[in-house]
Amino acid sequence: MQFRQLGKTGLNLSVVSYGAASMGNEYGNAADEARSIRSLHVALDGGVNFIDTSPYYGRTLAEKVLGRAFREIPRDRFILGTKCGRYDVAGFDFSHDRILRSVDESLQRMGVDHIDIMQCHDIEFGDMQQVVDEALPALRKAREQGKVRFIGVTGFPLNIFRHILDRTELDCMLSYCHYALNNTSLLGLIPYLKAKGVGIMSASPFSERLLTRQPLPPWHHAPDALKAQCRRAVEFCDAKGVDIAKLAFQFTLQNPDITTSVPGTANPDNMAAMLRWTNEPVDHELLAEVMKLLEPTKNVLWRVGRQENSVDWDAGL
Repeated sequence: MQFRQLGKTGLNLSVVSYGAASMGNEYGNAADEARSIRSLHVALDGGVNFIDTSPYYGRTLAEKVLGRAFREIPRDRFILGTKCGRYDVAGFDFSHDRILRSVDESLQRMGVDHIDIMQCHDIEFGDMQQVVDEALPALRKAREQGKVRFIGVTGFPLNIFRHILDRTELDCMLSYCHYALNNTSLLGLIPYLKAKGVGIMSASPFSERLLTRQPLPPWHHAPDALKAQCRRAVEFCDAKGVDIAKLAFQFTLQNPDITTSVPGTANPDNMAAMLRWTNEPVDHELLAEVMKLLEPTKNVLWRVGRQENSVDWDAGL
């Protein structure tokens, strides 16, 4: 396993992380808890050291399952990240007091005495000024209390990160679906983030299953043209005898400016496959062919969050 430093935090994260969204059944299939926990052990035994979760995943289920798993895992074996501010499909609260309660609730659910990385979750659905004025100061207070070590924000539209960082400081950020075979628009933001000393994490290397053989989750909002183009790429790779997921995953690990890639799985076999792919050679010729095939819908996005917070959704910025 390779490791990269997360901004100025001093944390060295594995380039592959364990995303716990599937522990909360976010992709539509009820996960067997014992099987989910096995997938976590496969990850840790394979060198993964960062776990990313949220109270939103399964509406606290993922954190509760992790809490039960952690009873048998020494705390020094993992770096733990969770989130705050999003608690249901339309349940957002970035107020100062709610953020402080959220920190305590996550600590209790997971049975730990501190959280390494706490991030405001999907801030494009909230009032951005409230995130600056209330949510982040609350996290700084939790940091002073020793409950949180580093703070950041997550979300879909890329403009939200610049908006926040023009007004305050962050240790790290997490973007999703913006660094994958079909969308590399995160590249345009990296120089700005590096200048700010912000650690960069990228989630959804498979574009929320667009770049897999699996059926899309019911909540996927990609436009039909993008879904169709990605399906053509899947079939193209199948004809070559290659699982596009392997190619997609390997692609996301190649950029040294992105500290870690966060896939989500509660399947120990899938986790083991990703660990194998990490150390297998990249088929650069096939990679170039697939990226050319995806060119007609490259950097195509979809609207997420409040309209005023999603100004770049159709520009691929």
